[in-house]
Amino acid sequence: MLEYLGEVTIAPIAKTVRNIPSEVLLSKADGMPQDCAVNCDHLQTVSKGKIGALIASLPLPKMVEVGRAIRFALDI
Repeated sequence: MLEYLGEVTIAPIAKTVRNIPSEVLLSKADGMPQDCAVNCDHLQTVSKGKIGALIASLPLPKMVEVGRAIRFALDI
């Protein structure tokens, strides 16, 4: 589907870890240079042209965590 869209919805990744249910922790084991968190409470829709290079590809169990965090953030 992404090849047909001009924009994508993203969840930013930050070095600051707040340990709240709308975050998913990432580490070197996930391909990150240091511990950080996906902030699912700051979802943004941006132009695909603003997306940089792929820095990590998360396995299914981690993506399940991201799904839970998004549902928590959106209260759905």
